[in-house]
Amino acid sequence: MTDQPDDLFSAVDSLLAAVDDGTVLPAPAERTRLREAAGLTEAAVAQALGVRVPSIQAWEAGRAEPKGDRREAYRRLLEGLSHRYPAPQPASPPAATPGPQVPPAAPLQRTSAADGTPADATEPSAAPPTAPAAGSRQPVTPSAPTTTAHAAPPPGTALSEPSAPAAERHRPATAPATASASLAPPAPAPGPQTSSTAPRRPTPAAHGTPADATEPSAAPPAATSIHPAAGLDTSPAAPESAASPQTVPAPPAADRSAPPGRPEPGHHTPASATTAGTDPAPRPARRAAGKKAASGKSRTPSVPEPADPRFAHGPLAVIDVDDDGRVSAYCVGGLVLDVPARSLPALVEWTLAEARLGQPRLHRSGKDADPLVVLTESACVRYGLPPKLSDEERLAGRIPDTNKAVRQLLKADWLLTRRGFGPWAWVYRPAEGSRRHSVHFCLPSWNALDSRYWGDAAGLPAAELARVLGAYASRVLTPCGSTAVTGLELMTALHPPTRAVRDDAGQWVSAPNPGALTGAVDCAPCEAPDGHPLLAHLPRFHERTPAEMLREEAYDWARPLTDEECMQPYLVGIDVNMAFAAAANRTVVGLGAPAHVHNPEFDPALPGSWLVDLSHVRLDPRLPSPFTPDGETPEGPAWYATPTVAYALELGYEVAPLEAYVRPEHGPYLDAWYTRLRDAYIATMADLGVTTGMTPEEFLTAMAGHKDRDPYLALVLSAIKATVKGGIGKLRERGRSGWRPGERWPALDRPTWRPDIRAAVIAKARINMHRKMLATARATGQYPVAVLSDCAVYASPGPTPLDFLPYRDGKPLPGGFRIGVSPGMVKHEGTQSVLWAEGLREEHGDHLNLARYIKSGLITAPDAEE
Repeated sequence: MTDQPDDLFSAVDSLLAAVDDGTVLPAPAERTRLREAAGLTEAAVAQALGVRVPSIQAWEAGRAEPKGDRREAYRRLLEGLSHRYPAPQPASPPAATPGPQVPPAAPLQRTSAADGTPADATEPSAAPPTAPAAGSRQPVTPSAPTTTAHAAPPPGTALSEPSAPAAERHRPATAPATASASLAPPAPAPGPQTSSTAPRRPTPAAHGTPADATEPSAAPPAATSIHPAAGLDTSPAAPESAASPQTVPAPPAADRSAPPGRPEPGHHTPASATTAGTDPAPRPARRAAGKKAASGKSRTPSVPEPADPRFAHGPLAVIDVDDDGRVSAYCVGGLVLDVPARSLPALVEWTLAEARLGQPRLHRSGKDADPLVVLTESACVRYGLPPKLSDEERLAGRIPDTNKAVRQLLKADWLLTRRGFGPWAWVYRPAEGSRRHSVHFCLPSWNALDSRYWGDAAGLPAAELARVLGAYASRVLTPCGSTAVTGLELMTALHPPTRAVRDDAGQWVSAPNPGALTGAVDCAPCEAPDGHPLLAHLPRFHERTPAEMLREEAYDWARPLTDEECMQPYLVGIDVNMAFAAAANRTVVGLGAPAHVHNPEFDPALPGSWLVDLSHVRLDPRLPSPFTPDGETPEGPAWYATPTVAYALELGYEVAPLEAYVRPEHGPYLDAWYTRLRDAYIATMADLGVTTGMTPEEFLTAMAGHKDRDPYLALVLSAIKATVKGGIGKLRERGRSGWRPGERWPALDRPTWRPDIRAAVIAKARINMHRKMLATARATGQYPVAVLSDCAVYASPGPTPLDFLPYRDGKPLPGGFRIGVSPGMVKHEGTQSVLWAEGLREEHGDHLNLARYIKSGLITAPDAEE
């Protein structure tokens, strides 16, 4: 018997309803484009829709779809954005002109790092220029400049002048043959050619220039000699044209402004998305390289092309002088520029006018990163600087202003910060309208690259140092100081304090940026470190009690082994990946000044500091207390950050705060910071052969010797981890030499001097650690014998974490430790024997923290690594 038509139609309608609720969403790629065009972060969209950031990422990747009311709200958001930011139309190809044509020259002829295929092999382009014979000098004639129409700049905007040409010289460069393909950056695209009188786009000021202001085009090209370093070619076989390089004209000089509608970090503007009023930039000439390219076999390049031609030569350059006295600038990707500058002021001028160095802003209301110039020891001597600092200069952190090179800078009207010219120096002039003039200097021979975080990077050859610093800059931020300083600057770059808005008169003005730290605020007295002006009334040697001071620090706890644990053969240490970064994720922190409240009702969603008595909370003594850094049970009222008090509620205990300093204005300030550092860490680990999705066994195998696969990337990995830990620590920077207790120090005037945020992140990291140890103890009856920050040591019947962690059918215990590469997961820290532990305990005492020495087995200084 056949079904009735009505039944069939009803079944089909039900099937359609199951797969589509009637609302149509754009394609996943279009969703990402609309959000980036509007300058919205994933965290902002997630907060508006009431979901987590991974949900937004899954929707934009097409792995999942929103449901119910959220689907309708998401569709409404995308529909509104599509009206404001329509999809760009593909540019029509130019009409062919009679007569001989010269293809556009490329500043860098780069091939795919994977197999030698040109990086833009999937895109149409003009034929490459004919290579000259070996030993000849046959420059490529640039095509005739074209004139384009441009909108008038905003009133009061300063326009830049065309840059002067540099010396045309081309020579091959050498570098170690161990270049990592993963560090090769994308091939830069030359900027649009314009009339010689066409002004460049104005550069926005720090935060006040409107992001959607129409800007004029770039200046004409300058003839700068550039060439790829021969030793850094990542193709399987060296191309034949490498022996006969060409001298090509350089693209336009670097503009210090950012084009409107810049994407968020980690994304690149498509080639078809050009700024209104400008011609699309011509693609660089390509050359065949390697056997695969010759045979037609290619694959999609792993590194996208740069979206901003203003910074075509990358974020930085390492200046070096060879034995013949020739000065070269080694850029990312093996690019080498001839440097005609003969003095330090001339080097600054060349960097700003012709080098095309810098990094696009990470937020539409932010500012572009200043170019970074790294001077090797030979370059220091060339420009009149000491190759190394004397003991007196090292202690002062600078050379005297009477130095000849410094006097030349000051005479040329360049300025220095109060710290003068030191290992990290900032040379600048006051902004002219919206145009900035500033360059950062890094001097590795002056100990600018701390060996605790950068390893032996300071001793690398110029080309390799450019690769290491360039990889860090592309994944994190252009270094502007120590890793701690860069970590703090990354917070500001992702959340600028101000933005451009129109006032009632229609003029662009600067206004506070929602969700950012917009100004310096005083901390609460309990949050202030010793010596703070708020504590000036206390006696000089007064030691504050927990009831007077917020003391949220990482774990440093150990206990004696039980008889059963002594019968086990091994002690195994596990370490949490990027523990502080994982704790910063989705942590709501205060954005404004604190409000003092007496006898408040505790709110786990309200960030602040709470005076609470948690001495009644009693847990198993084989676990450290979650409320104190030393793991001891609190003995009375003490100040705690919100995550600590919220955990007491989670454990089922009542809390009754006596007083609190709460921050009604709050938000997930560190979410974007975590996301960028997480992506940098995972991408670097993937380049080292450790990827997400591995089984625990595969992960442990890949981690064995992963740093040996690419020693240069291992330096980048170390710097990324130090950026996390240093950035959190810098939120409570102390006074430096010359400061006296009770006096203010410069860091207090920063919006990012926030000891309360540091306390919240560290408290959450400690609570996360305790939560996982408690889950493991309840499931297996195993307890840690030592905990140091993010490292826990367990007695184990075998030498690996899999011998004691409770994995069932290949799946980890919910809420417990999980082996993997992502932040918050754990890796193997080290294994030692129980006999080794008992020997150390007999020599140094029962409370020696074995977690500090589980990795090497040797008694060393406290480990400062993440």
